[in-house]
Amino acid sequence: MDYDFDAFIDRSGTHSAKWERTEQMFGSRDVLPMWVADMDLPVPEPVMEALRRRLEHPLFGYTFPPDSLYEAIIERMRRYYSWEVDREWITFTPGVVNALHIAIDSQTVPGDEVVVQSPVYYPFFSAVKNCGCQITNNQLRYDGTGYTMDLEDLCAHLEPSTRFPLRSPRVRALALCSPHNPVGRVWSRHELEQVAEICLQNDCTIISDEVHCDLLVDDVQHTVTSTLGPEVQRRTITLMAPSKAFNLAGLAASFVIIPDPQMRRQFSAAAAGHGKVNTMGLVAMEAALRDGDEYLRQLNTYLRHNIEYFSERVSEMPGLRVVRPEGTYLTWVDMSGLGMDDGQLRDFMINDARIATDFGFAFGPGGEGFQRFNLACPRSLVREAVQRLAGAITSL
Repeated sequence: MDYDFDAFIDRSGTHSAKWERTEQMFGSRDVLPMWVADMDLPVPEPVMEALRRRLEHPLFGYTFPPDSLYEAIIERMRRYYSWEVDREWITFTPGVVNALHIAIDSQTVPGDEVVVQSPVYYPFFSAVKNCGCQITNNQLRYDGTGYTMDLEDLCAHLEPSTRFPLRSPRVRALALCSPHNPVGRVWSRHELEQVAEICLQNDCTIISDEVHCDLLVDDVQHTVTSTLGPEVQRRTITLMAPSKAFNLAGLAASFVIIPDPQMRRQFSAAAAGHGKVNTMGLVAMEAALRDGDEYLRQLNTYLRHNIEYFSERVSEMPGLRVVRPEGTYLTWVDMSGLGMDDGQLRDFMINDARIATDFGFAFGPGGEGFQRFNLACPRSLVREAVQRLAGAITSL
């Protein structure tokens, strides 16, 4: 079927955090919500059909993941990423952030260090801290147009110090965001190979958050970190979910793939008490992964046009520079050219541009002076955001 992504869907009365908490979050109702990463676009029809069928049954007791869901994940990994996954490698969690906490907890003890690569999705920081660990920041390099990893700095953090050669490195894990949120990089296979080699040489587990892997711009290809080789696969925990690409975040359903038996046991032990995926989440996940290909094709085309339109218009505005994404539906805008500090920029976005975005400083060092825009919405809202932003810039 053809999806009408141009149609505006009124979300009032649905308890939408994105739309109905703007005044609480930003102090104003008169802002266009382009912040939290969920889509203002309809979910795939096969998902709706599967949920309707399940709702026809009058009981909603305890459930477990069916064989058909495991098969859908295994088939999708084979078809999309040429990755042969065994059933026992798969476990389910109520959301990727939940899985990130469990993964870090399972691979560390309080006081250990975990590498993050800022500016990065801000729950990475809280996940490390909540597990009693310390953040080791391997900040990405920004050249004014795009981002690369600082591999020399990563080595310096992981390798034993020449000054203190007897010191045992305390870095136990790297929390990798791939594709990267918020900067929009889809890391190349070569880049991932370099990172993986450094981690293997230094006994560092890779926790790879790949929740945005289905959202790709143009002909960019996503490489699953675990497919880089047997040794990399043995040291990697992969986090995935249909929540972003199929707009199912509210159903809190994700899956984790852990090939190594010992790491699976550690993960299972750390997951005790964290809860399970609910009945509707399991149903929706299977339908999206099994029957969502055509939806995803149309969605990526629509999002690409949104990104192109936004990037072209905003890049024409003085003081602004768009970091064009290779993946995700998020766009990272460098506003440092406006000469504002973070407080002034926040006030400018809320009171002058009247757009609710995610403020760059929340993503850690390197995020200062940036704003993250969510472009997964009807194009009319993207146009409205461009007009509001242009008007605010002109008034300066």
